[in-house]
Amino acid sequence: MESLIGLIFHSIGGFSSGSFYMPYKKVKGWAWESYWIVGGFFSWLIVPPIAAYLTIPNFTEIIATALFSVKSFTFLMGLIWGIGGLTYGLGVRYLGMSLGNSITLGFCSAFGALVPSIYYNFYPVAGKTSFTDMLSNTGGQLVLLGVLVCLVGIAFSGKAGMMKEKDFAIGHEDKDKDFNLVKGLIIAVISGILSSFFNYGIEAGKPMAEEAVLLGSNPLFQNNVTYVVLLWGGLTTNFVYCMYLNFKNKTFSDYTDKENPIRKNIFFSALAGTLWFLQFFFYGMGESKLGNGASSWILHMATIILTANFWGFYLKEWSGVSKKTFRTFLVGIILILASIVFVGIGNSL
Repeated sequence: MESLIGLIFHSIGGFSSGSFYMPYKKVKGWAWESYWIVGGFFSWLIVPPIAAYLTIPNFTEIIATALFSVKSFTFLMGLIWGIGGLTYGLGVRYLGMSLGNSITLGFCSAFGALVPSIYYNFYPVAGKTSFTDMLSNTGGQLVLLGVLVCLVGIAFSGKAGMMKEKDFAIGHEDKDKDFNLVKGLIIAVISGILSSFFNYGIEAGKPMAEEAVLLGSNPLFQNNVTYVVLLWGGLTTNFVYCMYLNFKNKTFSDYTDKENPIRKNIFFSALAGTLWFLQFFFYGMGESKLGNGASSWILHMATIILTANFWGFYLKEWSGVSKKTFRTFLVGIILILASIVFVGIGNSL
């Protein structure tokens, strides 16, 4: 039952993440950097403390009294994760939406799920599953199989994306003028690896989460105190870059130009930012039920990919492609669904 509840929480979080960009489509007249950082203030600065206050009332004291090494390392992981989020956009530019997302999230899934268990292999921590432990029991083997199946599913999704772009390029030879496979692959791999540092940040901040539980907070919400510090790092990276783009592109006027629907733009950016944070709010709840870093991370990434693809289907992004392309797309979705089943069963064992 605990695994089922964890799966539900991860599914809600994945849906929030896969859907968060939709409100940005309602923003009018603003440059990317303007609505991204406004949404980011809600994602990384405003909503996390509110969520922590509602679930861990003494979160400020926990942060204040935590070891400096714990806070600084958690912040550093957030800072590195923020760089991964920025390079993600470049990966999509050079590879296209489908291929860029698939490769980036694929590497993010693999590194985020497996590296912590490998770390615990060399630096054992009570209650944490090492890679050797996973290899030596049926449940762990099923979790690893789920990771492998998910990556194969992501590969099929990426293949479908390439086939789709080829289908659409007929008669539109200049459509993919930005496509650069070598450059895109390098950037996507870097982005995928750095983005997985969010999972490491959660592990780094565990002492704060554990302190919250010792002080009487519901274990379901223990990671909310960690998110406050972790997301300060992400905000720092994104704020510096967006301010640079505002200066470079002369888009500071977006925030005051009355010809733009400023209130609506702020509302939709805030909605997008809040949806983004909810993914990790529910991720923390799911992780507290499953307890296995590999299980939680792979389920989270898989549900994001599924949701993003279903939104693409709803928006008819796959209309007009060949039957072979669409079949490849369906195979990828089925494999990703199968990976969720493997990981869920493996965790329950």
